[in-house]
Amino acid sequence: MTKNISFIFLILFIQNSVFSQQKPQKQNVNFALAIHGGAGTILKKNMTPELEKEYTDKLNEALQKGYDTLSKGGSSLDAVIVSIKILEDSPLFNAGKGSVFTADGKNEMDASIMDGKTLMAGSVAGVRKIKNPITAARCVMEKSQHVMMVGNGAEQFAVQCKCDFADSAYFFDQKRWNQFQKIKEKELNKPVLDTTGSIKPSEVFFKDEKFGTVGLVALDKYGNLAAGTSTGGMTNKKYGRVGDSPIIGAGTYANNKTCAVSCTGHGEFFIRSVVAYDVSALMEYKGLSLADAANEVIMKKLVSLGAEGGLIAIDAKGNITMPFNSAGMYRGYMKSDGKKEILIYR
Repeated sequence: MTKNISFIFLILFIQNSVFSQQKPQKQNVNFALAIHGGAGTILKKNMTPELEKEYTDKLNEALQKGYDTLSKGGSSLDAVIVSIKILEDSPLFNAGKGSVFTADGKNEMDASIMDGKTLMAGSVAGVRKIKNPITAARCVMEKSQHVMMVGNGAEQFAVQCKCDFADSAYFFDQKRWNQFQKIKEKELNKPVLDTTGSIKPSEVFFKDEKFGTVGLVALDKYGNLAAGTSTGGMTNKKYGRVGDSPIIGAGTYANNKTCAVSCTGHGEFFIRSVVAYDVSALMEYKGLSLADAANEVIMKKLVSLGAEGGLIAIDAKGNITMPFNSAGMYRGYMKSDGKKEILIYR
């Protein structure tokens, strides 16, 4: 009798073990994502209703595509790619097709992506022919031993990854060209150096200009965070300048233990302040909430340096924050319950 009971328990144990192995991966009901399309002097008085609708429609499209990816069980990395590609393909934003012009009248683009689960990351900088630089950044992350590739080398690697390419005519935008000419004229008429011979931090290149860098942060159903950022850089930039967007820890960062962050603004200041990682570090080492950490960096640290910009961030619980210290920032978020909001002005 005892042997029979033991045998029955053994059978039940085996059945339970097999059933446990067949259980699907636990899913997180609080999946969510946030998006930005750049920060700067974005004022309602300067925006026509038609142009405002164009921006909100495109942000909504990108947000919805990312949400659809997550809702169907796609990864946070997949959502980053899907959404950012939409913004890169739009001339409204300073990324991909809408990239601004360098001092020599060319388009140069940077992008980065990071996986919060593995802390793997990839980026490209100074590329001129890759149609969607964010796809090349993911390629660097997943198919190379490196984190960053630049210029011709990045483009050669993108060929191996079968990324889409486009010629210079694809990236040319008349509005961007006109902005470029305006800033060149400002530079000629206003000295860059102050009375001590030092470079002024923001007088010529930043004042009254918006930063159209795009980015996305996401939390998927499996609890994994990811962040991505893409930009055309700074109008009239010189000497192969690279900003914060492709620099992991400065413009982009993701860690499942804390948060995912994508930044936009004065790139040089974001690099010096290691903004994206700083938010994560304040959470990990000081125990700050996502909102408090982001505000500490954007509203205090950057303001004290005279720098403008903002960021979007999401933590492992699906909390979202989108602080900025400029006049406006194209931004939005969407949560698993379908709640969605798209904003532009302060």
